[in-house]
Amino acid sequence: MNISLSKRALLKHLIAATVVYPLSSFSQANIRFNKNPFVLGVASGSPTEDSVVLWTRLVDESLFGSELPANAIEVKWELANDHQFANVIQAGVSLALPELAHSVHAEVRNLPSNRWFYYRFTAGGKVSQVGKTRTLPAANASIDRLRMAYASCQHYEHGYFTAYKYMREEDLDLVMFLGDYIYESGPGQKGVRSHDSGPLIHLDDYRKRYVLYKKDAYLQAMHAACPWLMTWDDHEVQNDYAALNPGTHGPYVADFPKRRAAAYQAYYEHMPIRASALIDGIDGLLKGSEMRIYGNFRFGSLANIAILDDRQYRDPNICTPSGQGSATFDPQACPDLFSETRTLLGKTQEQWLSGVLKDSGKSAWNVIGQPTLYAQRYFPSGNKLLVWNDGWDGFPAARKRLNQVFIQNKVKNLVIFGGDVHENWVGYIKDDYDNPLSKTLGVEFCGTSVTTIGGGEKYIASRLAKNPHFIFAQASKKGYGIAQFTPAELTVTLKVLSDAQDANSGIESLAKFRVDSGSNRITQIN
Repeated sequence: MNISLSKRALLKHLIAATVVYPLSSFSQANIRFNKNPFVLGVASGSPTEDSVVLWTRLVDESLFGSELPANAIEVKWELANDHQFANVIQAGVSLALPELAHSVHAEVRNLPSNRWFYYRFTAGGKVSQVGKTRTLPAANASIDRLRMAYASCQHYEHGYFTAYKYMREEDLDLVMFLGDYIYESGPGQKGVRSHDSGPLIHLDDYRKRYVLYKKDAYLQAMHAACPWLMTWDDHEVQNDYAALNPGTHGPYVADFPKRRAAAYQAYYEHMPIRASALIDGIDGLLKGSEMRIYGNFRFGSLANIAILDDRQYRDPNICTPSGQGSATFDPQACPDLFSETRTLLGKTQEQWLSGVLKDSGKSAWNVIGQPTLYAQRYFPSGNKLLVWNDGWDGFPAARKRLNQVFIQNKVKNLVIFGGDVHENWVGYIKDDYDNPLSKTLGVEFCGTSVTTIGGGEKYIASRLAKNPHFIFAQASKKGYGIAQFTPAELTVTLKVLSDAQDANSGIESLAKFRVDSGSNRITQIN
């Protein structure tokens, strides 16, 4: 799909790709693949109580050109109660269109709630690997447990995705991925493996980078194990970009909105998200300005999970000497930082989240997944306290507005998960971070990276001392977090690799925490 297509043509392609055709139409006598086109694996996501998205993409990287035809390919999908597919409960045919990189997003509907299923795809005489997925419990269902992983920041060059080998053993209901699925830079100097192309600018560039990442066997296996909830951060486009403003760590392009639109399209093509993410924002996408990915997922009466997008609608970072990108500075020297009009989520998303939280009393736990650190974090520097402006500290008025939504809606058992900073941070969401006695609104668990290098362990103790609302931090280890919810408590375990740059690394539990329902209090239990 070329971004310069007309709105009518773009909609025609998207609608054609989302139609489910009957099995009687599945006839591929003239298409026979000589090798497996499912080399990127399978995935599922965007689950509801009666539906789920099944994803794959047909790829052929033949040395002498592709044997994929330059037109639509019929792909059969099956959803069954058993791994052997003796009891298929739904099946259909979807079109893999070249305009969408021959990706498939089969939105399977009218399913029973709170059930596990197996799925697979067939095309050109070849059958994909088998994936496992589930529907969510009905909104009013009484549920005893939700076990979920959260992860972010998987730089291909900085390490191996061994974390997913261990995550797959965790008996999970969901994975919540909080941004930086790929990195857009060219080959670097710090890695144990290398990006295979220069910096990403065009649609084909982004597509090739997703192919590189998705060929990782551990990542593929984890996608096939359970449904994922997805959001992005900045590296899916360009480091430190803000809405339609480019960052400073990528090559200059004359038309950044076009580059961003290409990146967004490639993201859609490779993620198990609904076509409505594109269709609902079709006018904006054609202008390079919107693809809606934020959403809400209710896991029975146990938990409501709101997934946010804090990149697409934000105001530009402020007080950065270069005028773009991120910086650390003294907030007292930047009065514009505190402008009441500044937004990280955008007005429409802020209003949507406020509406979601009005129903917060219907869930035992109210969960927000978003790409970065939420609580205020000062960086001591001599006699000054500095802030970093690429996260919520760069938008204090926006954070204050959201805090007021928590207060006005009496949101109970609030838990915010984040990523981006490549470090584990555990602490409290406060009404006023400069007043330790102010009201505690909830708890926060910001995760380390899967692989991405960053952070300074030698600074952790001094930073904790200046930010007493945090009770734990660790900067050097890479991995993921496991959150288990029950009606009585939340437990969070930080799982870290011995060495993310060792493909055979072991894993350990760095720390484990408990939050009793109704307490807003974190207890470290190991």
